[in-house]
Amino acid sequence: MNCYYIIGLRVDHRRSNALALQKALTEFGCHIKLRVGLHETGEDFCSDDGVMMLQACGDQKTIDHMMETFNGMEGIRAKLMDLN
Repeated sequence: MNCYYIIGLRVDHRRSNALALQKALTEFGCHIKLRVGLHETGEDFCSDDGVMMLQACGDQKTIDHMMETFNGMEGIRAKLMDLN
């Protein structure tokens, strides 16, 4: 199983899109080795947009399915970096 795929996700309106995104992340949970989420926050501010980075494992068919799923979601843009 190839584990050198990096998926970058831009999440717009994360509060309203979080439930659907979490469902997709759970669906692919056995193929996600690392997950990091970032958004701007401060004492009196919390951004509704953010980015995530995933290290994904799997065959090409699985990775393609992940990308199609993420890019088919409202408010989500996904880009793939294949380091295999």
